Amino acid sequence: MRAKAGRSRTPVASVLALVCLLAGCAGASGAGDAVAGSTATSSVRPTRGLTAATAQPTSPSASPSSPPAASATQLSTAPAPGPTRGPAPGGPLAGNPTGTAAVPAEAAAVDTSHPTRVIGDGRPASCTSDAVVAAVAAGGVITFDCGPAPVTITLTTTAKVVNAANPRVVLDGAGLVTLSGGGRHRILYMNTCDQAQGWTTSHCDDQDHPSLTVQNLTFTGGDSTGDHAAGGGGGAIFVRGGQLKIVNSLFTDNRCDPTGPDLGGAAVRVLDQFQDRPVYVVSSTFVGGSCSNGGALSSIGVSWTVLNSVFRDNEAIGYGANPARADAPGGGSGGAIYTDGNLFRVRIAGSVVEDNRAAEGGGAVFFVSNDRSGTLTIEGSTLRNNPSEGFETRGYPGIFFLGSGSPSVSGSTLH
Repeated sequence: MRAKAGRSRTPVASVLALVCLLAGCAGASGAGDAVAGSTATSSVRPTRGLTAATAQPTSPSASPSSPPAASATQLSTAPAPGPTRGPAPGGPLAGNPTGTAAVPAEAAAVDTSHPTRVIGDGRPASCTSDAVVAAVAAGGVITFDCGPAPVTITLTTTAKVVNAANPRVVLDGAGLVTLSGGGRHRILYMNTCDQAQGWTTSHCDDQDHPSLTVQNLTFTGGDSTGDHAAGGGGGAIFVRGGQLKIVNSLFTDNRCDPTGPDLGGAAVRVLDQFQDRPVYVVSSTFVGGSCSNGGALSSIGVSWTVLNSVFRDNEAIGYGANPARADAPGGGSGGAIYTDGNLFRVRIAGSVVEDNRAAEGGGAVFFVSNDRSGTLTIEGSTLRNNPSEGFETRGYPGIFFLGSGSPSVSGSTLH
């Protein structure tokens, strides 16, 4: 595990016995015990195939378990020559319709009724990869006019935020736009510490701009495999610095490297946020993501507030955990969510986390606070059928936790 840049780091033991001693973890076949204020049972579902690849050097994290036999299963979608029209994107509607978590003002969707720029002129053919890339580079409030029917825009290169262009970037697809990586590219990138995108302060890892909001969009077929800049990961979206918010958006079938001890985030990878403010994920859905760690979300030293959202059928497919065993490339933790670092907080409220899988630890959530100061809170949520094939914390099915005290669970069901 890494800590945030410039912060102290306490390594987690690389031996399962010691991890279990600290966290009270149970093996994949261990029964879960009841959690106060919730219902907890143990469940296992059939294993999906694993993909193994050459290890990439990253920094250490938490340990154990033996490598599962690998069989290839990876989605690759050929890029379309241009935007395509058709039915609305498949899969569930974004978010948990029965979630009742209150959404604070700072987490709400941005008003885009007066956009800075509009992609398209009413024709689907006008909504191109080049237009998206240029609009993101210019920044501001960005909307789409691609016609009245749903449209998919397959990017031929990653859209990158230029740090000095505009203090905020808002992308609003109005529920009609899908941005696709075509199984070949990461879709969206913002990095305040990337000199190629421009340095705007002397403290790039703790600055308030740019802020990036994505809302009413679908992200599909993003793939950052092989792109290890800033540690890699983030098949659909990679963010370091500034501020990120995700509202009413759908992420399907995104990918990042299949192995690596601390690499992750098939959909979203985040490193550093302004003043350690949380990344808000509101009324969004993550389905079918696959990466070494964090089949949906992954971060180091970053807090998350996840409200009224759904995580389903995501997988962490690496093996050897973190730090990686001598005989393995590492990874395999956090089937849906992988978090690491020192002081950070994760809150999951009004959400459903189901049918995710980790080849190592935390079929639903992997949470390791190196200095044991971080907190995990689960409110009004359901976590079910998220097998941890290597290890998890006893009494919290689908969760591996090393932090301050124990996870706080209220009004929730874990099984």
